[in-house]
Amino acid sequence: MENKKELRNWLDAFGLEHPLVIAGPCSAETEEQVLKIAHELKDTDATVLRAGIWKPRTRPGNFEGVGALGLKWLQKAKQETGMMIATEVANATHVRLALEHDVDVLWIGARSTVSPFIVQEIADALNGTDKIVLVKNPVNPDLPLWLGAVERLYSADIKKLGVIHRGFSTYEKTRYRNNPEWQIPIELQNRFPDLPLILDPSHIAGRRDIIFDICQTGLDLNFDGLMVETHFDPDNAWSDAKQQITPTRLVEVMEDLKIRKATDTEAEYRNALNTFRTQIDVIDHQIIEMLGKRMKVADKIGALKKEKNVAILQAKRWNEILGKMILEGEENKLSEEFILKIFKAIHQESINHQEKIVNN
Repeated sequence: MENKKELRNWLDAFGLEHPLVIAGPCSAETEEQVLKIAHELKDTDATVLRAGIWKPRTRPGNFEGVGALGLKWLQKAKQETGMMIATEVANATHVRLALEHDVDVLWIGARSTVSPFIVQEIADALNGTDKIVLVKNPVNPDLPLWLGAVERLYSADIKKLGVIHRGFSTYEKTRYRNNPEWQIPIELQNRFPDLPLILDPSHIAGRRDIIFDICQTGLDLNFDGLMVETHFDPDNAWSDAKQQITPTRLVEVMEDLKIRKATDTEAEYRNALNTFRTQIDVIDHQIIEMLGKRMKVADKIGALKKEKNVAILQAKRWNEILGKMILEGEENKLSEEFILKIFKAIHQESINHQEKIVNN
């Protein structure tokens, strides 16, 4: 698949002066719930109403969606509000039912994207469709796997394609439900700048209080739209209650977001500059997180040395590290002088950590 301006045609056709907004509940629960949310979203920036009909739960026994019945509710919401409707599909049967109910936007979930078999089944079922098809990133941080799913759909003559960034699962606890790993969608943008890129802040956040911040970062990185889970009573939602916001809060978020528009040469320059600066901010945050993790390991080493009554400074080990880092620095076009300064500072901080533990 090659990058082409035509990849953006379906998005540009909306003629929006703001990012595309796809909003609605994590799960369709009742007809009344779907219709109430749809009417509360009708006069907001939301263009598309989303609702999960089939819910792939991590473990059995949890609410797994109302099934095909919910498609009729979405259809009714579309008729009453004029909004487009969207839902997740995970197999050929889901696709057939969604198309029969005139669903406008179908997305492939993170758990499905990891399997080329599942994606191919869905691509075959959608072959030649004029519906919009979006692909969420796989649960693991694997850009080729993500792009491979898009390419399977592209090969099935599906013209209206896009991707959704919802973050990546991690065994480590962080402030996010799913680690954003911003460098991966940034790399995707570099390869396919015209492939519409939608941000799912709800699944990245896992909690509603940081939804705004994640949305702003996405817009600063030139994402084309947002998929935000909204519910009129989030705390009592049947699934993912903590990460949903109310339609009223969605309006506030959209009003407060800083959306830069490139209208002339100077604006284009500033937009590009701000995007690069946001990329640097993201990388700097990752550097700090990694240094924090390194010092936690240094703490464990300090505790072990204290237990065994071993000297903190191990000159041979330090020289081995320094030599290795200088070589790796050269491979990444970093000067020896820079590497020496950085790693001497890291080494000193590591010694400081160990000394605190040994002398405590």
